[in-house]
Amino acid sequence: MIKIGLVGGTGYTGMELLRLLIRHPDVELTCITSRGNAGTRVDEMFPGLRGHLDLGFTEPDTDALTACDLVFFATPNGTAMEMAPALLDAGTRVVDLGADFRIRDLAVWSRWYGMEHSCPDWVERAVYGLPERNRDSIRGARLVANPGCYPTAVALGYLPLLEAGVVSPDGLIADCKSGVSGAGRGAQVRTLLCEANESFSAYGASGHRHLPEIRQTLAGMIGGEAGLVFVPHLVPMTRGMQATLYARLHARDTDLQALFEQRYQDEPFVDVMAPGSHPQTRTVRGTNMCRLAVHRPEDGDTVVVLSVIDNLSKGAASQAVQNMNLMLGLDETAGLEDIAVLP
Repeated sequence: MIKIGLVGGTGYTGMELLRLLIRHPDVELTCITSRGNAGTRVDEMFPGLRGHLDLGFTEPDTDALTACDLVFFATPNGTAMEMAPALLDAGTRVVDLGADFRIRDLAVWSRWYGMEHSCPDWVERAVYGLPERNRDSIRGARLVANPGCYPTAVALGYLPLLEAGVVSPDGLIADCKSGVSGAGRGAQVRTLLCEANESFSAYGASGHRHLPEIRQTLAGMIGGEAGLVFVPHLVPMTRGMQATLYARLHARDTDLQALFEQRYQDEPFVDVMAPGSHPQTRTVRGTNMCRLAVHRPEDGDTVVVLSVIDNLSKGAASQAVQNMNLMLGLDETAGLEDIAVLP
């Protein structure tokens, strides 16, 4: 069995990774670290794992982690860049679910994340882990920067349009909504039940740290700068994300439905829905699926794309497992065949 380590197993993303990895057919979790919970059994903190995992949290230890074939970092930004180089130098592959290796312009990264980067050489060598665009590069990667949740939903929605050059790269608008789990497990006033429930609000309208990541990803599709307005919103649900995307159509004779179906026909985790569809977040809950629908209101020159994912899954943990599968030469869909739980 392939040995897997997890640094930071107590947040929502770490919990989701545990759920996926313990029943993966080809890997074995051998090391789960948490500085604040070292010595605690994992199933004591997460009783839902009783009978499935017989491990305790440990202090991060380089020797134990380098004994793994691959290590996930589900840690606050700034942690992976300090610890990952030693693992990579020892031959251990790394998937970072944080933002440490996503943005290539380190001045931009420092401005948004408020710290200097400690290992710029590895930023240059990291592969951005969006399989639908970078699959071949991921297969040969030592270090994968797992995309953020908003960037995943936005990129998959715009990808067919920008690759084909049928819309203007200027004036793109991404109007996005996320469940409260996207804010993390740490206590904060705005995500308390009495604050978030029965309420709906935008945040980061003047600038959000996922904006440079999204712009970089879109720029890679067109070979130049993309003009994007990105506004995230908090909605009173636990998990799920919808991106409503707008673009101006160049060629009015474009068959948008066919364009999307052809681009994603071989993608196991992108579902292009029938014309006129309105995908729901509950249909992707707990899965690695992105469901898309493309609309052209009144046959005009505005394209509207609806993109839904689970922010903790395709937006984080399950996409990380998909990347792991590619990096280790496994079946890309291994351990990711979940069907959404309804209702």
